[in-house]
Amino acid sequence: MTKKVETELVVDLRGMSIDSLDDFWDAVTDPCGLPKWFGRNTDAWADAIQTRGVSAVIDSYDVLVVHVDSNGIFSARNRESRALRRSFAGHRSRLVVHNQA
Repeated sequence: MTKKVETELVVDLRGMSIDSLDDFWDAVTDPCGLPKWFGRNTDAWADAIQTRGVSAVIDSYDVLVVHVDSNGIFSARNRESRALRRSFAGHRSRLVVHNQA
């Protein structure tokens, strides 16, 4: 039996200044094909990346992988990013936080 190879939509935000959730939504809107009516909150994001049916771009891939630097809202102690990080906790998405050198 042939094993299916998963397709990945890779969104690389490393090097971008992402200091707020608004910065994050601005950064992912175009590469993820989010519609104008997208809610710009973590519940809407979880629907888009886990449940699907929000973005034809995301839906056309098996897995969404987002790469970010470990600063701004993705710093270790940032409370604002907790819900955002949790929204990636499914098998259809992955958040990769890269440590700054």
